Amino acid sequence: MARLAQTHGLTDIQTEILDAVRTFVDKEIIPVAQELEHADEYPAGIVEKMKEMGLFGLTIDEQYGGLGESLLTYALVVEEIARGWMSISGVINTHFIAAYMISRHGTEEQKQRLLPKMATGEVRGAFSMSEPELGSDVAAIRTKAVRDGDEYVINGQKMWLTNGGSSNLIALLVRTNEGADSPYKNMTAFLVEKPTGFGEVSPGLTIPGKIAKMGYKGVDTTEAVFDDYRIGADAILGGETGKGFYQMMDGIEVGRVNVAARACGIAIRAFELAISYAQQRKTFGKAIAEHQAVAFSLAEMATKIEAAHAMMVNAARLKDSGTRNDVAAGMAKLIASEYCAEVTQAAFRIHGGYGYSKEYEIERLMREAPFLLIGEGTSEIQKTIISRGLLKEYKI
Repeated sequence: MARLAQTHGLTDIQTEILDAVRTFVDKEIIPVAQELEHADEYPAGIVEKMKEMGLFGLTIDEQYGGLGESLLTYALVVEEIARGWMSISGVINTHFIAAYMISRHGTEEQKQRLLPKMATGEVRGAFSMSEPELGSDVAAIRTKAVRDGDEYVINGQKMWLTNGGSSNLIALLVRTNEGADSPYKNMTAFLVEKPTGFGEVSPGLTIPGKIAKMGYKGVDTTEAVFDDYRIGADAILGGETGKGFYQMMDGIEVGRVNVAARACGIAIRAFELAISYAQQRKTFGKAIAEHQAVAFSLAEMATKIEAAHAMMVNAARLKDSGTRNDVAAGMAKLIASEYCAEVTQAAFRIHGGYGYSKEYEIERLMREAPFLLIGEGTSEIQKTIISRGLLKEYKI
């Protein structure tokens, strides 16, 4: 039988890319992931090698210096990287969402100026929608941009920016006064270019510092505080106000496929660790894999991984085809994140007391998996999206 989570119908180029990434993960990420994660150290060396491999430009069109690959290719790359260390996939995820939004919705000037540098990793993107007093209730955002001549003045506080300090470009959603009845039509996306680092990085823009987290370490997660921050009108994504919510939701759809891919990657790694350990650890005179309870657990883990991977691939292919995939992406994110938590916990149990030791990799996976239950919308939000789509499709 082939290894788990195989994807049929890939091109030769896709296969070559995935083979190269898998080798990179095995040789460059897995051997150092534990040490870097426990130290909460930014993986600068790994990031530089990812630049050399062209991964930051994986989906950017060739005319702008990228590889021009599909969302499916990107998702499968993320799955491989998350198998090594989820934080590395976080380094490229928000970058990818920002690049995708510029590619789909940016002006030609924005594309020409930003995408070539994003393809090389010189410009690295972040994505900012959440605020301290709201989570999934995007309509309630308070950060405002007020027009002042040829500029806008932004005031407010943003939360949970992955790569907030290490990025030099933020795709930022704010409220603008468009006079529309719907709050969603009173939102605008800005492309905020800034220096890397922490503190007041630009006049009126402060990145206070890294938020301490249970898992998802190494990658920096921050706040962003805007205090009379001035930005030109030419920084509006697509050059038109009032379109920000829909542009962000388009980006979130691909982000949910990404989270599903990350969940698959962690689950695959948890299974690899569990099935290896189960064949080495002996009790009552035989390997624990020969005990029915453990063997059945491995069977359930593998089946869940196959199901999650298939749904993730389907959601990616739908998006690549131009078909609306909000329900499929929500389903993939829901099942992959929930199954990831279940598979990781099953692997933890197979390890017994050793699973609780920081010496063993499963301890790290146990802290990483819960993030996927809330990232890019909680499971409850996914159920809301799915049910609304179903009721619309099956309306009587």
